[in-house]
Amino acid sequence: MAIRVLLGFRIPDEELGQLFEVYQQFVENVFSLPLDLPFSGYRRGIRARETLQKGLEKAIREKLQNTQGKDYADALDILIESGKEHGKELTMQELKDGTLELIFAAYATTASASTSLIMQLLKHPRVLEKLREELRTKGILHNGCICEGSLRLDNISSLQYLDCVIKEVLRLFTPISGGYRTVLQTFELDGFQIPKGWSVMYSIRDTHDTAPVFKDVDVFDPDRFGQGRTEDKDGRFHYLPFGGGVRTCLGKHLAKLFLKALAIELASTSRFELVTRTFPRLMLVPVVHPVDGLKVKFFGLDSNQNEILTETEAMLGATV
Repeated sequence: MAIRVLLGFRIPDEELGQLFEVYQQFVENVFSLPLDLPFSGYRRGIRARETLQKGLEKAIREKLQNTQGKDYADALDILIESGKEHGKELTMQELKDGTLELIFAAYATTASASTSLIMQLLKHPRVLEKLREELRTKGILHNGCICEGSLRLDNISSLQYLDCVIKEVLRLFTPISGGYRTVLQTFELDGFQIPKGWSVMYSIRDTHDTAPVFKDVDVFDPDRFGQGRTEDKDGRFHYLPFGGGVRTCLGKHLAKLFLKALAIELASTSRFELVTRTFPRLMLVPVVHPVDGLKVKFFGLDSNQNEILTETEAMLGATV
């Protein structure tokens, strides 16, 4: 989705799969110690980045040469035009760096949030059932099937409990820990002077953990964002999974829509269970993710909410 929708690249599936493998290697080593030694994570990350940028340069050049028949502007188009509007046409290196940053922002963070969503639905079956009930009430889910034509943007936006679930996942498991800003004017904070030109980092995770507006901060409680409570409405900048101010994440609405669509699919057409005995431990860098992944088995459901077995599973479960 990040490659084809946000960037407008038309990369063949096989080539895209190869780039994805290289990208995974890049992400796994992005926070390695800067020791440029053979077989070090840093060296693997650098090589993966060089390979990625070669593939991205090819895709960018093909995109710039094939602009006919397109009736919308994607994120890369906007980036290019923004440079021209400010009298500075971006170099190929700047385009490659910007493209790689967009892919990381679009893919890694959404994958992290999607995994956290599945994990919390596994841990809290009552939340999953309440979500299913809302889908039934809104006419989206009927007799175990998603009603045809019901997944419109206005319908999805009207699902208040689903919105609460997504907000709570992002509060507890914000994919990235924080962000950076450049000080435009010298100011004072708690008796300390912060000079103009300094780079400062704000912590999203610590903000969510210490914000006085949230009660029982370690508890997964989607209802805290419901109409009957005001925890997300008291004050500013207590809840900022996508950052805040004019530099807030540009893709936040697309990310939330993707997570909502995933939750609807999970609640409507499948049953899923944890394969391992216990839930995995979470790592916080480069994004929140389970150590060794989250191993889950999914079962498709028919209109009667019965599991749809594959031919192999049916043979294994048959009585002989």
